[in-house]
Amino acid sequence: MRFRILDRYIFQEVVFAFMFAICAFTAVFIGSGTLFRIARYITDYGASLTSVLKIFVYGLPNIIMWTFPMSMLLATLLTFGRLSSSSEITAMKSCGISFSRIAAPAIFLGIIVTICAILFNEHVVPWANTAYNNVVYYEIQGNTELKSQDHIIVKEITGGQIQRLIYAREYKAKDEILEGVTMQVFDENTGKVTHVENATFAEWRDEKWIMHDGMIYDLADDQRTHTMKFDTQVLPVKASPRQIVREQKKTEELTMSELKAQIEIMKSQYANTAKLETELYQRITVPMASLIFALIGVPLGLQPTRTPSSMGFALSVVIIFIYYAVMTLANAIARSGAIPPMYAVWIPNVIGLIAGTVLIYRASK
Repeated sequence: MRFRILDRYIFQEVVFAFMFAICAFTAVFIGSGTLFRIARYITDYGASLTSVLKIFVYGLPNIIMWTFPMSMLLATLLTFGRLSSSSEITAMKSCGISFSRIAAPAIFLGIIVTICAILFNEHVVPWANTAYNNVVYYEIQGNTELKSQDHIIVKEITGGQIQRLIYAREYKAKDEILEGVTMQVFDENTGKVTHVENATFAEWRDEKWIMHDGMIYDLADDQRTHTMKFDTQVLPVKASPRQIVREQKKTEELTMSELKAQIEIMKSQYANTAKLETELYQRITVPMASLIFALIGVPLGLQPTRTPSSMGFALSVVIIFIYYAVMTLANAIARSGAIPPMYAVWIPNVIGLIAGTVLIYRASK
């Protein structure tokens, strides 16, 4: 019974500190970034109050997502720092309560926050980023013209089965041209590619996409059965340039399942996917930092101090800076291809896990 009361007490203390930290770090991000961007939109484009409110609301999920790990670290440092300075930790230990038992509620909260952050990052943030970008581009900047984009993907799906896939290396808005076009047709029964058409480029003309200078391949059992060259060929896509471009999403607007699908498509076209793979794996590693920071924050918070709040905040800033500096370096390494993204993005978490394990081991002695 006493353990349940103790667990509830420590858990509530960490939760309250975590919510405070979320608000504090979010306010810092808003004050240092969001408000400056809003001021620029008002000054440069005369953004309306409605548009400003929209981008403020749509920008919050992306900010909050980054504050989860920071808030978990600060919450554990503040909570256990206060418990230690008021001798509550000493009283708990004198009653025979082990360090692992004292730390368990905070680590359990770290696991909950990690799971919630992953779900939040998958289901809320991409949607909010799409809405934010649309408001800025179309409402505030007043753009009506389409913009050029890399890696255009168009899928035709019937009954949950992909029928046709079109990939273009680049869309040039000025000339309404798709560069480096590949079309794959899939068998509706086996799901295998049965027909491929490659073209140097395709232009939008007379309400049709006309491919130029290409090759046609018919496939059976992954073997070519027929090959033909063509000068011009109609690309069987009904979508106009505006429809195609509006369907494309930026990397931060994609869910993990969409990222995986796009990576597979781009790999089939021998395109560089390091950026997308880095983004995909960071959708897991960044939320997991909440648990890592809980492992680090608990033993560090137990260090005796006369000013737990100020010391806890200062220590959290230092640790956060080190973590995100290493994360930025790992991100650059992953995108360069020096180390596979799957391994590179885990570098800061592995370092943090080792540091947390060592600190917990020392604190438990």
